[in-house]
Amino acid sequence: MTFAPKKFAPKNLARAARAGALLTAVALLPATTAGFAQVESRASGEFATLFAVVDRVKAVYVREVDDETLVNGAIKGMLAELDPHSAYIYGDGYERLTTMIDGNYQGLGIQVQGEDGAVKVVSPFKGSPADKAGLKAGDYITHIDGKLIVGLELDEAISQMRGPAGTAITLTVVRAGRDAPLEITVTRGVIELEPVTWELKDGNIGYISVNEFSRDVGRDVAQGLADLRKQAGGTLNGLVLDLRRNPGGSLDEAVALSDLFLDEGQIVSQRGRGRRDTIYYDSESVYPGDVADGVPIIVLIDAGSASASEIVAGALQDQKRALVMGERSFGKGSVQTLMPLTRNTALKLTTALYYTPSGRSVQEGGIEPDIRVPQLSDPDMAARAKFTFRESDLQRHIVNEQDLKDETLEIDNKADPRFTATPEELAEQGIEDFQLHYALQTLRRTSRTATARR
Repeated sequence: MTFAPKKFAPKNLARAARAGALLTAVALLPATTAGFAQVESRASGEFATLFAVVDRVKAVYVREVDDETLVNGAIKGMLAELDPHSAYIYGDGYERLTTMIDGNYQGLGIQVQGEDGAVKVVSPFKGSPADKAGLKAGDYITHIDGKLIVGLELDEAISQMRGPAGTAITLTVVRAGRDAPLEITVTRGVIELEPVTWELKDGNIGYISVNEFSRDVGRDVAQGLADLRKQAGGTLNGLVLDLRRNPGGSLDEAVALSDLFLDEGQIVSQRGRGRRDTIYYDSESVYPGDVADGVPIIVLIDAGSASASEIVAGALQDQKRALVMGERSFGKGSVQTLMPLTRNTALKLTTALYYTPSGRSVQEGGIEPDIRVPQLSDPDMAARAKFTFRESDLQRHIVNEQDLKDETLEIDNKADPRFTATPEELAEQGIEDFQLHYALQTLRRTSRTATARR
């Protein structure tokens, strides 16, 4: 759920976002002033305390500790105090980041987040082995092949889930609404995610799914739109842009995708500490005009739609170009910049917040859909809704300074009386994805109404 501004490389840090919890046990030892006196010449104030602690650990800890371990731990702890998305990337974590950026690695295909020592599934990538096996956002993974992983460093837990394609792994999962843990077996695969897929639906309604904002997503959506129009005989009656379970990615690609459907106006602004850190992104910077020629658009979002997904949904919503439908989005409105330090270390630091054209910050509160449509086809929907995982649930998340009201954060837990069908009833009708079904039906009704008026 991370993206980098154009001037920083590499892009597409979405899958590298992580948070850690530092649990510390302290034993009181006899102290002397010698250590503190020795470091006064090297630093002053709080940094003197830091050096003194390093000296004491190296001198009296029960086992020898090398400088690299202490430095890495100090940096990780320092960044963990800032926000959930700033991180120090090194060693195996740096290698995993580079493979994720390439978009080709072997594993399960899930995005996870550390939460108080537990591994929580933020989102399984669409079409990945984890998705096909039935893992869902909000699941807690407690065991891998029967081995407890609660309390491990997130990087270590992730490394245990990785493995050669074709090998199987059994995950023990705690899921809201289920009385007992689930045992889910996943066969690892080569994760080559298709960022953009499309399909022509009945009634000449186009459907485009964007799974992540990696390189050339804007171009791929434009290609998909052209192909759909060709399949429809030159005329599309509507378009569904599916951003559900899309954790984000490149800011540039979010701007490019939004620009496809806008004639003019602002797409997003990025605001840092000073005026010089404020950047405005306007339409027609990449694609002139609306390439969809005014075709009605519905954007689907859910709690897994984050970062770049929220930029697109917010821009098209504010500019009255699309109807946003589904569930409130994740609420990650911060910008992370990747700053390489050495050949195999980097600093991922939160440097700004982004705002929609109307001046809304989606940080913490997310994008509220114009029409809230629950996923009625999910048998666990009601139970999982009570434990939906969003930015506001992360420890030390950046608080929205726009006086966000608590009731806004809780609105998704309120049932809508218009939607009463059960998963079983929908299954009998052949409806596997109610949110998509509702969006398509809405566009078909709109198309019929427009035809009747003509």
